[in-house]
Amino acid sequence: MKIYFDNLPEKLLEGVGELSDILDIRITEGEGLKIMVIQAPGPIQASLKDGQGTIRYQEKIHFFRALGVFLEQARERDRFELTEEPRFDFNGTMLDVSRNGVLKVPVIKLFIRYMALMGLNGLMMYTEDTYEVKEQPYFGYMRGRYTASEMKECDDYADLFGIEMIPCIQTLGHLQQALKWGYAADMKDHADILLAGEPKTYAFIEQMITAASGMFRSKRIHIGMDEAFQVGLGKYLKLNGVQDRFQIMNDHVSRVLAITERLGLRPMIWSDMYFNLLANDYQGSLYNPDADFSDDHMSRIPQGVQFVYWDYGRRDEQGYERLYEKHMRLGSKPIFAGGIHMWNSISPNNGKTWMTSDPALRAAKSKGIREVIATAWGDNGNETNHLVILAGLQLFAEHGYGDDISDELLARRLAACTGIDLFGSLNALKYMDEVPGVSEGNHWMANPSKYLLWQDPLLGLLDKHVEGEADSVLPGHYAGLEQRWRECKEQHPAPFNRLFDFYEKLASVLVIKSTLGVTLKRLYDTGNLERLAELASAADSPLNDLKRRIEALRLSHRGLWMSTYKPFGWEVLDLRYGGLLARISSTQDRLADYVGGAVDEIEELEADRMLFDQNGLTDRPLEVNVTYQATVTASCFI
Repeated sequence: MKIYFDNLPEKLLEGVGELSDILDIRITEGEGLKIMVIQAPGPIQASLKDGQGTIRYQEKIHFFRALGVFLEQARERDRFELTEEPRFDFNGTMLDVSRNGVLKVPVIKLFIRYMALMGLNGLMMYTEDTYEVKEQPYFGYMRGRYTASEMKECDDYADLFGIEMIPCIQTLGHLQQALKWGYAADMKDHADILLAGEPKTYAFIEQMITAASGMFRSKRIHIGMDEAFQVGLGKYLKLNGVQDRFQIMNDHVSRVLAITERLGLRPMIWSDMYFNLLANDYQGSLYNPDADFSDDHMSRIPQGVQFVYWDYGRRDEQGYERLYEKHMRLGSKPIFAGGIHMWNSISPNNGKTWMTSDPALRAAKSKGIREVIATAWGDNGNETNHLVILAGLQLFAEHGYGDDISDELLARRLAACTGIDLFGSLNALKYMDEVPGVSEGNHWMANPSKYLLWQDPLLGLLDKHVEGEADSVLPGHYAGLEQRWRECKEQHPAPFNRLFDFYEKLASVLVIKSTLGVTLKRLYDTGNLERLAELASAADSPLNDLKRRIEALRLSHRGLWMSTYKPFGWEVLDLRYGGLLARISSTQDRLADYVGGAVDEIEELEADRMLFDQNGLTDRPLEVNVTYQATVTASCFI
């Protein structure tokens, strides 16, 4: 489509040029559809009448949102008038780049372009140690850390569209990778928690904050401090004896806030530690609404910091509302952080993303919460590629500009914001884990596409969960998905063709691997030596076919990784694939020894299979969530 603008500032024109490929437009000097651009206070407006287009916007990000909406409508109608009232002042995403997957700068820019058209105006790169601190050469060593110039390049690019990039670091816990080196010996309370009260700790924190904040134009900074549950119980306890841990936390926060104040920054921290420390009946829940938020306790919490309430599992709107109200006691409106579920899995859990985000965002609007972010964590090796989160980002975006959200709306808007009809394909990836036997929505975060891939074929730690009906349906389920992802791969351009090629190869592996252990155990228990011999040595046996499929999967995964992330961190997945291939070869060796008479039994297959973990869900054995380390062995891993 040819378009030209009347009254468009040069900076916005530069941004439109960056989006022209997605929008499939060509900007001319006076040919095509004319769009009058008006900057003024008030809602976003986009209209077309008598061949004349108009976009009215207040903030820069609203113009790009309106442009996408305008072009979406203009391709279908020759007359319309639309108005949107932004529900949030800050609506964005947090991309985890600390669990091995450090996104390349061009990929960050790709996300920024999609976010601009969605109307999302905030971006945090969650960096535990994956950024440059010049005084600490071992900080982020061999981890793909960002240089200051790389982050400044991203920040400049985001600013084109009115997207605020905010540094997002840690200044208490979650620092195991940073603290494992010798330089940190005097600053550790635990392996991943800084030693509160130690002067060296605060000199180190100032170096981190100075480095991180210097990469961005924003004066806001997220300084972390979540899930430091053992604070004061390690080296601190040895040095100081038993102390009030609530006060330890307050003193530490105060000293870090003194640094941010000196540097002219506006800090925010995760709020869970205060709920944790003030919950008298704490039983393991992160946000106990009955935590003691008495006036005395509230008066002791340092002021001058905004709290970020993260919650990735609640499904009831009233529950969110109650916790928003509880957060108000901390002295200001919180930022809400929801989750686009992609972590500790190899496939996204879009069912849970929808079940938790919809009520959370509705409750935020009803309680006047004006700032929200969607987190995309990469726990346990970042096996799931960040590209899968786009459908979830669209959900956050549409909640930011309206209230009547449907899958039809999301599909239409995601197509307009990416230039590709992606919603159905991305949303359907949930069926890699939401297999027959897993409840709709997958609330318990079952990850069978992960544990059935990695589990040892001889030990079969999850085989008890596959026995019975699942044994008969899983191969067919994954065969159907293999065909579906092949079709998606052929339909979508780069980088999404690579994404669906990976899932095609994963499904292909799981056609065999999902029930391999159960098959081996059954053949062994029934004494089927002929079939075991075929598995051990035949060139066309399922085990040799499986090894070929796994190698094809590894190469596909590697190609996807290298196009998205820096190479650091891929070695972890190479080790996983290599270990899996080696264990299949060892399985063949063990079978050959047995059928050849070298051993009288296969002890691994003699062992009874037991349930790994039930989460209380005795009627749904597939509904478990398992890490790689727990999947592959019951022995000491290191």
